[in-house]
Amino acid sequence: MLLYKIEDFNPHYRQAAFDDDDIKGLDVYGGSTYDKIGTIDTVLVDETGRFRYFVVETGSWIFDKKVLLPIALCRIDFNGRRVYAINLRSKDQVEKLPRYEHGMVVDYDYEEQVRGIYRTSTVEASVPVEASLPLEAPVRVSTTHSVSPQASNPAYDRDTYTYDREPELYQINEQDHQKLKLYEERLVADKTRRQTGEVIIGKQVETKTVQLQLPVKQERVVIERTTPEYAGSRVTPDTAFKQEEMVHFEIYEETVNIKKQAFVREEVQVRKEVEQDTVEATDTVRREELDVKTEWESERKKSNPL
Repeated sequence: MLLYKIEDFNPHYRQAAFDDDDIKGLDVYGGSTYDKIGTIDTVLVDETGRFRYFVVETGSWIFDKKVLLPIALCRIDFNGRRVYAINLRSKDQVEKLPRYEHGMVVDYDYEEQVRGIYRTSTVEASVPVEASLPLEAPVRVSTTHSVSPQASNPAYDRDTYTYDREPELYQINEQDHQKLKLYEERLVADKTRRQTGEVIIGKQVETKTVQLQLPVKQERVVIERTTPEYAGSRVTPDTAFKQEEMVHFEIYEETVNIKKQAFVREEVQVRKEVEQDTVEATDTVRREELDVKTEWESERKKSNPL
């Protein structure tokens, strides 16, 4: 059966299977003390969209090596952003796993090498539900059922093998992958603009009487009579008593011509300014918190009500 990377099988896998979250990039914890051993690189799904393997980038243990982790051998903690590899217990186990490369064909022989590392002699008999990723639909789950443990040397070949033969490797434990969303209310304010007034700015003409004082000049002729020192001196008849002898003066004066002319007196700029104020709003909001009660606490209260 062909396997596909989840992003190639359905580009919208985040909305279809993970409520717009992403499984890629989650830290992977394993080993005997559950230390960080790498991150989720991608997920491999089969032709029906069912999850089959996590591709784990094991940078913490073996640098630059990607290996396959069967989907049922892990526990996903979305809230903690972690994936716990339940059966990936040692570095030696990772070194034995065949290397995975993007673009390679994962065939039956390759998967048998992977399965051979993870198979154990005992398997839990209770098998949980199985999740799938359809092409354009939410995740489907099937009902819970029970199977017998898989033998260490199964009687099958490349033509008869199906993933249903080993549910301990390929069927997701729904109880180990539950997500609980906690909600809270927040005050969300929306602002609207409303008109509170109107200002009209125009011009009007005012009149007033202005007095203007301007000095002007006027010319006049002044005649002065004096007795010269040479008075009484004789003159010839040809010099005196000439009828045509006279003096001409042009007399001027200044007059005022008054007219009105407009000049720029001042300039007025009109603009709006925004003043910011703070408005306080108070309301009651709700928030959800976890209320964890263990089963043994409930039984103790029943047996000892006081």
